[in-house]
Amino acid sequence: MKDTGKSKKILIFNVNWLGDVLFSTATIRNIRHNYPDSFIACIIPSRCYPILKGNPYLDEIIIFDEKERQRSSLAKLRFVQLLKTKKFDVVFLLHRSFTRALICRLAGIPQRIGYYTKKRGFLLTKRIKPVGRDTLHRIDYYLNIIEKAGLKVEDRYLEFFIDDTDVKFVEDFLNKKSIGKDDFLVAINPGGNWLPKRWPQAHWAMLADKLIAEFGAKIIITGNYADISTAQKIRDLMKEKPIIASGVFNLKQLGALCKRLDLFITADTGPLHIANALGTKRIIALFGPTSPEITGPYPLKNTVILSKDVGCKVPCYVVNCKDNRCMKAVMPEDVIEKIRKW
Repeated sequence: MKDTGKSKKILIFNVNWLGDVLFSTATIRNIRHNYPDSFIACIIPSRCYPILKGNPYLDEIIIFDEKERQRSSLAKLRFVQLLKTKKFDVVFLLHRSFTRALICRLAGIPQRIGYYTKKRGFLLTKRIKPVGRDTLHRIDYYLNIIEKAGLKVEDRYLEFFIDDTDVKFVEDFLNKKSIGKDDFLVAINPGGNWLPKRWPQAHWAMLADKLIAEFGAKIIITGNYADISTAQKIRDLMKEKPIIASGVFNLKQLGALCKRLDLFITADTGPLHIANALGTKRIIALFGPTSPEITGPYPLKNTVILSKDVGCKVPCYVVNCKDNRCMKAVMPEDVIEKIRKW
């Protein structure tokens, strides 16, 4: 696939996770650079829609919820019919799933490009030699697909787009909390999509109290609705009282908050990459079972990564780990020392 001068209808079948969809924005942008006049659409699950909403390189976002709206075989067949009507010329399959490749074959998309696996190899017209998912950063893992397909890769950074309404929402919130431009504003993000990546609540509480005592920081605890109880437990462990904003901001508004922050402290989660994409002044990323070389901020910009070697293999995918010693080993004082050196 090298005829980049010809206008095409291009489909990108994306992955399922917030952070990885953010990483894929480099691939989306580079496809647009190669096909400036083509129609480009992207398939994502509904929960990832905010990540790509407002992305100027896409002409359409198509929702595919394999475990919800398109869970049944009949619903998947209806989705196939929808794709047929759109008459795409080519699809880049960023996800290694058999089902997604089959859907694109049944939809009659002539060129189907993605990583080869034994189960789905016959469904692809351009089989990209697989690379280990733990050998490349996720950004490069997705870019490798289009590069091996003959496209030129010009850059390798991720992007996240917000607008003036998101900025206004955050400014109104901060004004109501009496937080001014001169305040040292810090957000801590204690959530995570699986428990082993989470820092202990007592560590968060101790850190927040130290930030207030030593730096006079204004502390905001961020997260989604599911993180409210975690935020409340951290507040109950603190001497001082932070502002709980769990469930207050959607992802776009969280991005606007990140642009306003003096410091963002978080584990390896989607919000880490949103903050990095938007150029937050300072970021401290707490890593345990995951590898910064694979899922860390890229490029690092104003980010410091804190992790401790506790003798475990990294990356570690034991999602039911009860020990969590890799995260426990990073202490609040380690974070404070990094801040003092800034």
